[in-house]
Amino acid sequence: MGSNYFLRRIVFSLVAIAMVAVLFIVDSSAQKRKRSRRRSSAPRISNPAIYPPANENVNASGEAGQSDSTAQPSPTPEDPEEMRRTIRTLSNQVDKLSDKLSQMEESQRSLVDLERLSRAEQRATSLRAELRDLQQKQADLQAHLEDVNYALKPENIERAVVGYGSTRPEEVRAQRQKQLQSERERVQKQLDQLASSEARLNDAIATSDAEVERLRKRLDETDKAQIENAKTKSQTVDQTAIPTPRPSPTP
Repeated sequence: MGSNYFLRRIVFSLVAIAMVAVLFIVDSSAQKRKRSRRRSSAPRISNPAIYPPANENVNASGEAGQSDSTAQPSPTPEDPEEMRRTIRTLSNQVDKLSDKLSQMEESQRSLVDLERLSRAEQRATSLRAELRDLQQKQADLQAHLEDVNYALKPENIERAVVGYGSTRPEEVRAQRQKQLQSERERVQKQLDQLASSEARLNDAIATSDAEVERLRKRLDETDKAQIENAKTKSQTVDQTAIPTPRPSPTP
C-alpha cells in the first residue's frame, strides 16, 4: 500500500507541474504580446538633430557604431510547437507512471492470491489428515462394537459366567448383560459423534477445494491477461518503429 500511495503522489505531482508550466508559458506569451502591442501603439517622439563638432565626428560615429554593435536582440515569443512537445513529454511520463502503478497493483493482487492459495491448500491438506484420523477411530470403534454385540449373545454370556461359581448365576448373567449393553451404548454414541464430525470435515474440505480451484483459475486468468498485454505492447512498438513510406515526388 505504501508504494502505491507514493506512485500516486508522483503521478499527481507531475500532472500539477505540467498544468502550472503550461499556464506559466501561456501567461508569459500573453504578457509579451501585450507589451509588444503597447510599444507599437505608443507614438514615436522625434528629437531634433544635433550636429556634433567636426573634431568629434569620429568619436560620435565610433560611439554610435559601438552602441549599435552592443545592442541586445529583443526576446522572441515562445514557440507553440515547443509548448506542445513539452506537454506531450509530461503526458507520456504520466502515462508511464500510471502503467507502472497498474502493474504494481496487479502484481500485489497476484501475490495476495498466491498467499491465499497456499493457505487454502494447507487447510485442505490439514482437513484431509484430520479426516483420516477420524475414520481410523471410527474403524476401531466399529470393530469394538461388533465384539460387544457378539458378547451380548445369550450363549456367549452363559459361557462367560460359567467359571464364576456363583450360587445365583442368573444375577451374574444379568449383570454381565447390563455391562455389555452400557458399553454398546457408549460406543454407539461415540460413533454418532464421529459421524457428525466426519460430515463437517467433508463440508470444510469441499469448501477449501472450491477456494483452491477459484484462486487457481483467477491466477491463470491473470497470467493470460499479462501475456496478452505484453504481446499487444510488443506489436504496438513494432508498428511504431516501422517508418511510414513517403510519397515520391512528381516529375
